[in-house]
Amino acid sequence: MAVNAKHRMPQYSAERAPETPETLESLRGDCVRMVPHWAVPAVPAAPVPPSLIHGVTVSAASARVIDGMAEYGD
Repeated sequence: MAVNAKHRMPQYSAERAPETPETLESLRGDCVRMVPHWAVPAVPAAPVPPSLIHGVTVSAASARVIDGMAEYGD
């Protein structure tokens, strides 16, 4: 089967198959493993007004992923 570079399937680890529902325990474990990668700035960044944000683009694939997510509170 040919794989189009623009439409790759997500890679899943062997420990959790994609059809297995995620649990709070597995989410906490993922967070614990990511903690060393999170850098905390010495001084928090000031908020940027939306009028200063220009040129942000989102790929069609990313937009479809976001569109397919449940709304907050569902």
